[in-house]
Amino acid sequence: MPGARSRRRQEANYWPGFVDALSSLLLVIIFMLSLFMLTQFFLGQEIQGRDTALARLNSQIAELTELLQLERAGSDDLVAQLANITATLAGAEAENASLQDQLAGIGAGLGDRDSTIAGLQSDLLDAERLSDEANAQVALLNQQLAALRTQIGALEAALEASEARDSESRTQIADLGRRLNLALAQRVQDLARYRSDFFGRLRQILETRADVRVVGDRFVFQSEVLFAPGQADIATAGLPELDALAEAILQLEQEIPPDINWVLRIDGHTDSRPISNARFPSNWELSAARAISVAQYLVSRGVPPARLVAAGFGEFAPLDPAETDEAYRRNRRIEFKLTEG
Repeated sequence: MPGARSRRRQEANYWPGFVDALSSLLLVIIFMLSLFMLTQFFLGQEIQGRDTALARLNSQIAELTELLQLERAGSDDLVAQLANITATLAGAEAENASLQDQLAGIGAGLGDRDSTIAGLQSDLLDAERLSDEANAQVALLNQQLAALRTQIGALEAALEASEARDSESRTQIADLGRRLNLALAQRVQDLARYRSDFFGRLRQILETRADVRVVGDRFVFQSEVLFAPGQADIATAGLPELDALAEAILQLEQEIPPDINWVLRIDGHTDSRPISNARFPSNWELSAARAISVAQYLVSRGVPPARLVAAGFGEFAPLDPAETDEAYRRNRRIEFKLTEG
């Protein structure tokens, strides 16, 4: 029995050592867990601080991006303003193109201003390309735009002065036109007086001829007085009348002042019956040939060729539209009209 107790006593002595060892191991594990948790805590704090700094940097980048967009928008507004000013200046130049002769001196100034505008546009393009210098270039552009407005104001003042001179020129031109019209009216009256004298002399010379008459402002010879039917050669019987006419024209030339430009128009007319032969394919050729024959004879009698105009009307200007022998006879004629050259 004493031996059994001794063995039990010896066996019971192992347990406290096991418990101590187990307690020491547990303390080591707890220490390691605490150390791990502390490490995780500090690591989390470090990571959180870095996330905050990163968020702050992203916010600053967003603010800088917004500021850059605002600067670009301001630059676009300046471009639009400059385009409007350029369009306005171009319109002003187009409206005053008619004044170029009077604005020759101003034209050189306009060229300089165009160069200034071109320089401003170039500066504006450079401002768009160089965003890091946008503020400084926008300020410079504002100064240049102010200078341009000053130049445009000076241009408008010059244009107003030119318009005033143009208005004065128009007044002078209107006055000259009025004087010219009065002078022309006087010349017309003078020519009408000489025409009246000319026709009066011809009436006295040819008053015995029933086939020579006055119609309106024309002296009318029936074709039978000067030409055989269908011919353009002047008949011998009509030469005395043409001689008298030439003498009256030469006297008239001595009386009319040189500054009155006058001519004697010789118009040939036929009736409506057609003619067609090798020499005269139509009445038009016949009427023109008769007018030319009369003009050539008057020239042979000393009348200046510059005072004569020959024209052929054929059958297209009848005095009587009827289709009778009497109407045909009236329509076959040579007309003389004293008119302005």
